[in-house]
Amino acid sequence: MTISSSLNAGVAGLNVNASRLAAISDNIANSQTYGYKRMEADFHSMVISGSGGAYSAGGVRVTTQRLIDERGSLLSTANSTDLAVRGRGMLPVAKASEVEVGNGSEQMLLTTTGSFRTDSQGYLTTESGLVLMGWPANADGTMPSYPRDTSEGLEPVQINVNQLTGDPTTTMTLGLNLPATETDAGSSGDMRELSVEYFDNLGRSQTIAVEFTPVVAASGSSNSWSMVLKDSALNGAVIGEYDLVFSDSRTGGGTLASVVTNSGGTYDSQTGSIIVNVDGGPMEINIGRPGESDGIGQLSDTFAPLQISKDGSPVGNMTSVEVDANGFVHAYFDTGITRTVFQVPLVDLPNPNGMVALDHQTYVPSPESGSYFLWDAGDGPTGDIVAYALEESATDVAGELTDMIQTQRSYSSNAKVIQTVDEMLQETTNIKR
Repeated sequence: MTISSSLNAGVAGLNVNASRLAAISDNIANSQTYGYKRMEADFHSMVISGSGGAYSAGGVRVTTQRLIDERGSLLSTANSTDLAVRGRGMLPVAKASEVEVGNGSEQMLLTTTGSFRTDSQGYLTTESGLVLMGWPANADGTMPSYPRDTSEGLEPVQINVNQLTGDPTTTMTLGLNLPATETDAGSSGDMRELSVEYFDNLGRSQTIAVEFTPVVAASGSSNSWSMVLKDSALNGAVIGEYDLVFSDSRTGGGTLASVVTNSGGTYDSQTGSIIVNVDGGPMEINIGRPGESDGIGQLSDTFAPLQISKDGSPVGNMTSVEVDANGFVHAYFDTGITRTVFQVPLVDLPNPNGMVALDHQTYVPSPESGSYFLWDAGDGPTGDIVAYALEESATDVAGELTDMIQTQRSYSSNAKVIQTVDEMLQETTNIKR
């Protein structure tokens, strides 16, 4: 009967508006929740064809959806491991309770922001118990190749804040000037010595003593020197001997003309380097290329070290950790070195809104969301990772309050329909009297 369908439509209207109010209430309640994604309620009409041309009210249905692809504004913070995704993509995390079990079967959850800090075991963890996941780097800071269509390679990001580290010296550059006058006939021929510190494989300080002895010409100038390198870690043993000849031409005066190897590694004129074997292994020493003023030169009457540089560092303590825009987790040490320890990828899916929502603003992929892929942050369709930032709630309180007013009016109108139907049924009942 038409009047009965009116009653059913009114009841359906009450139900769907109650559902919409629940979604609005949830949104307003989480207006200050970092990373919260807004719920949206959509109404759908139901059409029922009546018999004999009579119209029958079908009513209305409601569906709710969490708009995971909507992003809130980014809020600046003072914590280097407060992370937010700017653009497309999500951070992989896991429950701390699953990580503590240590069986390696953590379920990958996804989120767009988190305030991560190291816990008692060094894991980057939020107050709500979410641990950041990433790919571990090799000991030298390089990243191995990991599969991108599975979470199998991901591990909890663990920072050993009590870690000591040191880098051995493997390359150095000698930039200095030898006095041209000391190769002149009648010069004293005194040796000049330069001591250069380097760090061995155990972070200990060692030195390479570089001795320069001029070749005194019988007449004129020889423009030649012998160079001897000695390693303190080998009790002063000679690790290389070379004869250096310098140019006295108008265009290249004072630059290296040739290098003759007497012992040690062969001089490479293309790179300007020699490779000698110190106690801990091979070391590349750049002395400059022929015709270039980028290494050892010979001018005037002054012995002057101009630029001595090397890699490596002594043993140092970790002082801080930061995540860059491409997801690389860098550990900083008080010796000034930086080491890459993890890489945090960004996970992308064809339909983010199809994921299943869980507690603490986390989500898991589902058949509706499609297959996921792990991208380098800033690569492909994904955005980048912003440190010192958190994503605010996607809730617009003013908009939600406006929707609440509309919902209240709609609820009242549907209640009025039920009241009117009740009065009409009462009039029908009174006909019998």
